[in-house]
Amino acid sequence: MRHAKAEQVAASDLERRLLDGGYADAAEAGAWLAGRGVSADHALVSAATRTRETWEALAQAAGWTLEPSVDQGLYSAGPETVLDLMRLTPEEAVTLVVVGHNPTAAYVANMLDDGEGDTEATNEMALGYPAGAVTVLEYDGAWADLGPATARVVAFHVGRG
Repeated sequence: MRHAKAEQVAASDLERRLLDGGYADAAEAGAWLAGRGVSADHALVSAATRTRETWEALAQAAGWTLEPSVDQGLYSAGPETVLDLMRLTPEEAVTLVVVGHNPTAAYVANMLDDGEGDTEATNEMALGYPAGAVTVLEYDGAWADLGPATARVVAFHVGRG
């Protein structure tokens, strides 16, 4: 997931907060995920204020009580670093949620796609990855083996608030 809509200016980029519409979009995404039966058991969230606030609104609306792993490195991570962080997911975890930044969030979602999933969701994702965009992927292997083209896109959502 890419963080929801945030203010353009703050004391630093790390400190940018969500706008009211961003909170609403993150909550909508959480409700959407819960409606799809998604229940996170591991979360990796960038240390930026806007990603942590996105997680809070998302998790509350989804009914998740999970404490995320907040990672400073995820803030400026490129796709390969994000993939490396995802590979460190505990093996007992079934569903991982990652809340990060663009262009990396979109790149990772596209990189993981094996082209065998939901065509409509994949096409919509390819048209853009705005703030608050969420891609749901299915992956059948061990987290340590996660790599390019190893997961299927099954759904894509963008808040319309």
